[in-house]
Amino acid sequence: MQLSNKHVLVIGGGSGIGRAAALAAVKAGARVTLVGRRRDALDATVALLAGEAAVRVADVTLESEVAALYAEIQAFDHLVCTASQGAAGRIADVPPAQIERAIAAKLWAPYYLLKHGAAHVARDGSFTFFSGIRGARPTPGSAITSLVNGGIEAFARAMALELAPVRVNVVSPGIVDSGAFWDRLGAPRRDKMFADYAAKAPVGRVGTPEDVAAATLFALTNPFVTGTVLAVDGGGLLV
Repeated sequence: MQLSNKHVLVIGGGSGIGRAAALAAVKAGARVTLVGRRRDALDATVALLAGEAAVRVADVTLESEVAALYAEIQAFDHLVCTASQGAAGRIADVPPAQIERAIAAKLWAPYYLLKHGAAHVARDGSFTFFSGIRGARPTPGSAITSLVNGGIEAFARAMALELAPVRVNVVSPGIVDSGAFWDRLGAPRRDKMFADYAAKAPVGRVGTPEDVAAATLFALTNPFVTGTVLAVDGGGLLV
């Protein structure tokens, strides 16, 4: 799984899975451009990278900023987008603004990235997006999360046909200990959720960003994988 002389854009590379994916790509030989809304978080990732890395501050939920990003970057080989916004709760209780942010991150952002990126990506390149286990395994209170995760999976399959031979894939993690993302729950709820998932998952633990980054690297480098939803959930869908 080598990416020598390849240019990889990592959207959301300032933390968690995005940071782990950037580290894995650089280790595989890629030149990486980190994209996100917070310069300080991106700079913190750059400090960890041993290879060449650039930083671009952009909000990919805004079409104008996506278009400007590509106009500046021009050519690239692969794009990884980990953009996400939580929207948990029963449908009658979720604030509309929260729903709008979730849709913007998981659906509008991929749409803009594909729409404007198609003219800049290498013919043998790829786009990799992220869904999550709730797209296939809903729970009470996960309706909006299930909506956007299922939506990006269906959209990616269609775009794999429309953009061929450029590849389009989705990585679908289970519960992953990705740090600050879960702080919104508070430590007791987070720890209970992790323990419950570990108890039922066949592998006996929650995931790590490095687990998901390894799968992401596979999606980038395997030229025979497209239109695929790659589950990285420790067997969570089986139980």
